[in-house]
Amino acid sequence: IGFVLWARSKRAVTVERAAELARRLPPFVTPVCLFVNASPEHIRSAVQALPNALLQFHGDETPEDCLAAGRPYLRAARMAPGFDLLDFAAAHSGAAGILLDAHVEGYGGSGKAFDWSLVPPNVPRPVVLSGGLNPANVTDGVMHVRPWAVDVSSGVEVSKGVKSGPLM
Repeated sequence: IGFVLWARSKRAVTVERAAELARRLPPFVTPVCLFVNASPEHIRSAVQALPNALLQFHGDETPEDCLAAGRPYLRAARMAPGFDLLDFAAAHSGAAGILLDAHVEGYGGSGKAFDWSLVPPNVPRPVVLSGGLNPANVTDGVMHVRPWAVDVSSGVEVSKGVKSGPLM
């Protein structure tokens, strides 16, 4: 389950709220802390509060920035024509996986899908498919990309930040 720790998102939660919710998770469910250009101090406070969390970087973080957290992480790739995913994945060789998202103004959460044919078949890391997934298209996305996991957020909301049980 993902916790958006970027204050500018309508889905944002505080580190304290994320930690409170993470304590309620059943065994074998991993909390994920999503950051966008966060300060090292903010990342450190999240890591301390959610010691089992996987980190997910969605901003302009360099490979060194991501590795500095000292935790397993996913690196978001903003997919668009001309973007070289293989070079990006090679640069982020320390990532546990690459999250594929639509290239939109800002940093994700737009509910827009990208052209799945942009994904080469030989990405050298586990791939998490994101970007505009919903109950109507997630199966097609999985069949086309063959990701390790999917990240569905806006596609199961009744309004920004409010999830719909029946859609999940």
